[in-house]
Amino acid sequence: MEKGSGKPQPPRVCFLASLCVFFWVFIFYFHFNVLSSRSTFNPPHQSVSFSISINPRERRDVSKDSQLLAPYSSRSEPPTLPESEPSASAPPKTSPFTDSLKTLANKSDPCGGRYVYVHDLPPRFNDDMVRDCRKLSLWMDMCKFTTNAGLGPPLENVEGVFSDTGWYATNQFAVDVIFNNRMKQYECLTNDSSVAAAIFVPFYAGFDISRYLWGHNTSARDAASLDLVEWLTKRPEWSVMGGRDHFLVAGRITWDFRRLTDSDSDWGSKLLFLPAAKNMSMLVVESSPWNANDFAIPYPTYFHPANDADVFAWQDRMRKLERKHLFSFAGAPRPGSSNSIRGQIIEQCRSSKACKLLECDLGESKCRSPSSIMQMFQTSSFCLQPQGDSFTRRSAFDSIVAGCIPVFFHPGSAYVQYTWHLPRNFSAYSVFIPEDDIRKRNASIEERLKQIHPDAVKAMREQVISLIPRVIYADPRSKLKTLKDAFDVAVQAMIDKVRKLKRHAIEGREDNDFIEKNSWKYALLEGEQRAVGEHEWDPFFSEPKDGNTDSGSSSAEAAKNSWKIEQRNQT
Repeated sequence: MEKGSGKPQPPRVCFLASLCVFFWVFIFYFHFNVLSSRSTFNPPHQSVSFSISINPRERRDVSKDSQLLAPYSSRSEPPTLPESEPSASAPPKTSPFTDSLKTLANKSDPCGGRYVYVHDLPPRFNDDMVRDCRKLSLWMDMCKFTTNAGLGPPLENVEGVFSDTGWYATNQFAVDVIFNNRMKQYECLTNDSSVAAAIFVPFYAGFDISRYLWGHNTSARDAASLDLVEWLTKRPEWSVMGGRDHFLVAGRITWDFRRLTDSDSDWGSKLLFLPAAKNMSMLVVESSPWNANDFAIPYPTYFHPANDADVFAWQDRMRKLERKHLFSFAGAPRPGSSNSIRGQIIEQCRSSKACKLLECDLGESKCRSPSSIMQMFQTSSFCLQPQGDSFTRRSAFDSIVAGCIPVFFHPGSAYVQYTWHLPRNFSAYSVFIPEDDIRKRNASIEERLKQIHPDAVKAMREQVISLIPRVIYADPRSKLKTLKDAFDVAVQAMIDKVRKLKRHAIEGREDNDFIEKNSWKYALLEGEQRAVGEHEWDPFFSEPKDGNTDSGSSSAEAAKNSWKIEQRNQT
């Protein structure tokens, strides 16, 4: 074999050249990329970002999520926060719900701190009840009242009492379906429960109990409530706060859900006494002054505007009306109730030329006519609102919509009930005459009202008219732009309540001084006030004689009476 000439072989030269190039490329890359990136990394100032993840139990599949999005069409997801300094409003500690609080830090997100997650309940808890609407009441066909997204059939404006649009024959117990349909249009829905400010449970609790109040045992009355609680407590969303961030709506008075015993003769269901339900918040048309897990929202009126212009036009019309009656009253006496002052109110109205009376106990069909009721309220300066079959009555909100100043005789009829929707300064929009002034001292209502200066009356009426948007439920099939309706007010109040609970949990604060039987007093506190003491209204809310602060027998009896009145009015 011959020896080489001493020159390196070409392949070896290429290999050495490639190796040299690779070495210098690596050196430059390491210097300009790895080292420079490390020098700019600042651990204490990491930006906060949120990854949108769906719990495995929520994931199901894409088509199922699409079905969930369909009825709740406005669902959106919180955007990732831009790189910035940590916000001063960010929670100080990490917890399972800090993500929901951190959304407040993103000022560019219009939904920051306002996201609501809606449970995708099986249809037996809501839609099936509407489909089987003939079973919702013994006394009437509720099917017509579930039409038009729960608003009921449109009202014709034959007598010119209403606007040409936006008026419906709405049933006073229809809030369940109205609220749920409004929630479907809420602009800040989310599929990610970890960033939700509150969690909504679309259970038609009012419709459920209305099916079984008469002729059914307690097992039937409690079945759906127990089923719901079992379903909820198995969900991962429940475990975060044990249900304290959950809320639901029942368009009935609280006493329909506060049965004390398992006796079939006792009234209602025990939904609000179930341990899990005590953690949730239930929005009802009348709450208990002595309990902390229910909150009052307005009864539905007949007015459901589709846009802001409809509201403004109606308010202007109410300002210009001539009110020829000083005061008016629509209602019937309660001869079976020794505490009722209705009989005395009716007698005073009959004997006064300044009062317009619509008696509802004499087969007077006008009492069931929305047009007749609203026409009377529109021509009256003051509308008398004594207790109904329980503390509250729908008529109070009808009178506000008509621009008529309500006259209350018990603080439980409005002042300690609708603290989210009505001003704390009740004298700005209403007149208060204690029941005992009528019952024991036979005070003249007419004289009391005549003593109010005309300028004060004008100011009160303007305040009442300004409240109209807050006490009505807008048409669920559309949206108000600049105004907040009763739904908006209630949702924001729930979000604020849950946010406060979350911050207190993070800070380790416990309100050990809270006394549940004084719930009505806490509802009246302003700002950061936390302590309650003696109150001028204590005599109105004295404990029942049996010492039971959850529900007095008189309240349960009132709930029964409300159904008797309903039966009478529909037959």
